[in-house]
Amino acid sequence: MSVAELKEKHKAATGTLNTLRERLRDRRSQLLDTDVASYAKAQGKTPVAFGPTDLVCCRILQGHTGKVYSLDWTPEKNRIVSASQDGRLIVWNALTSQKTHAIKLPCAWVMTCAFSPTGLSVACGGLDSVCSVFDLNTPLDKDGNLPVSRTLTGHKGYVSCCQYVADDDTRLITGSGDQTCVLWDITTGLRTSVFGGEYQSGHTADVSSVSINGSNSRIFVSGSCDATARLWDTRVASRAVRTFYGHEGDVNSVKFFPDGNRFGTGSDDGTCRLFDIRTGHQLQVYTPHQQKGDSVTSNPSVTSIAFSVSGRLLFTSYSNGDVFVWDTLLAEVVLNLGTLQNSHEARVSCLGLSADGSALCTGSWDTSLKIWAFGGHRTVI
Repeated sequence: MSVAELKEKHKAATGTLNTLRERLRDRRSQLLDTDVASYAKAQGKTPVAFGPTDLVCCRILQGHTGKVYSLDWTPEKNRIVSASQDGRLIVWNALTSQKTHAIKLPCAWVMTCAFSPTGLSVACGGLDSVCSVFDLNTPLDKDGNLPVSRTLTGHKGYVSCCQYVADDDTRLITGSGDQTCVLWDITTGLRTSVFGGEYQSGHTADVSSVSINGSNSRIFVSGSCDATARLWDTRVASRAVRTFYGHEGDVNSVKFFPDGNRFGTGSDDGTCRLFDIRTGHQLQVYTPHQQKGDSVTSNPSVTSIAFSVSGRLLFTSYSNGDVFVWDTLLAEVVLNLGTLQNSHEARVSCLGLSADGSALCTGSWDTSLKIWAFGGHRTVI
């Protein structure tokens, strides 16, 4: 069989696959006769009463000289690590706004950072295609810098995201521009499992985000520039458990719902979506109100998402500087931090909720981070 004939067969097979995929999507749409918000409204549910006094900017963390790209809280809620285009990681005391560590990185082009479960180490990755781990208790070198304690090498593209496995400082999952995710053993510096890549069920474009299931640490979800999210089981690296479709742009952020049975996504198409991992169905789309005549592509990109402790609220940051607080049940925006005093002056690139749900931190291209405190009973929403 000639090369031309093979190309023709491949083209025909691809066309058949796309047709079957569209038929499957149509069939799923027919079966899903409602969404979460429609059902909740039919049951007489009302939006959460949430106003500007319920989430107030209480601290501004200033110290970076470049765009802030990533942040993460420690489980004990007292510290935050942030990564910036200035080539530094800064560890902050969230209660006093003081810097406890300013770490000069081997590569200035950092894209992600994460605290270990014990808070004793931090990890980061970027355009150097490696994940660097720092032990915060290691003495400084002769130049006054914190040395790298472990370098995780093996990705063939930039490292876009990383997250430690819960209750285990020795295991870490990374996502990369090489279209794969990797589970690492930090003690040995070796890859335990690779997800995607040569496997057909893997992503077909850069991986941009990962989220580990808080109820079952063997399960994680990844978001990609191929406009899909994929569910993985660390015990079966050879194939994705399920692929989730629906977005029309890069999936920039994924985050598990508190119960572990669902997860949220945020995309360049301007929407967030809620998926059920058990059925594979899309449960809800969170779309900002559009002006008359606007197209979907005119919506600002979603850069990062997080759920409240109960899951009733969804926090989403956007490329235009907005930060929406959604009522997840009714798919309604109950507050926009971008309209409040002390809001960011540029793209909000990342956000994260403290472990106890008492505070939200946002990071921006304006070089600052802001901590927003919940008032009174709002800590349990």
